[in-house]
Amino acid sequence: MNLLVLYLLLLKGTVTSFTGLASLPVVRHDLVETHHVLTDRQLNAAVVAGRTAPGANGLYIVSVGYFVAGVPGAVMGTLAVMTPAFLIIPMLRYLGARANRSALKSAIQCVMLAAAGLVVSAAVPLARDALTGPVAVAIALASFLFLVFTRKDTLWVVLGSALVGLLAKL
Repeated sequence: MNLLVLYLLLLKGTVTSFTGLASLPVVRHDLVETHHVLTDRQLNAAVVAGRTAPGANGLYIVSVGYFVAGVPGAVMGTLAVMTPAFLIIPMLRYLGARANRSALKSAIQCVMLAAAGLVVSAAVPLARDALTGPVAVAIALASFLFLVFTRKDTLWVVLGSALVGLLAKL
């Protein structure tokens, strides 16, 4: 895949999302479904790498770039993650002056709801790929319940899941 096209597709994902994993449906659609340069398994691995590494959730984009085009792809992913930070300054200046308008508040709330729906829609095919047996289903269910009913850090989910996975292979 052309590196400029990869950058633009990853940039599209980062610009059209407001949180780290909200870009997941856009990235999945473009790179897995449309261009077929990434698999769901690779996308899952990229998300895991992004979630276990320090930093923002959106850094999985760098791993996606790496899976698609190696180190140059990772550089394109890094640039795609950084670009919105430079674009947000003029946008905040414009929107900040109008932040109290009810129409703008309503639009932002609707965009956040749409982003949540997109994340759920992208999670289904990724879950199908990742949930390969009873242990995987148990880990996913336990992780979900742990995060819903406690206020603990996701690091504990990652470490606990890794431990259960190691024990299951023994």
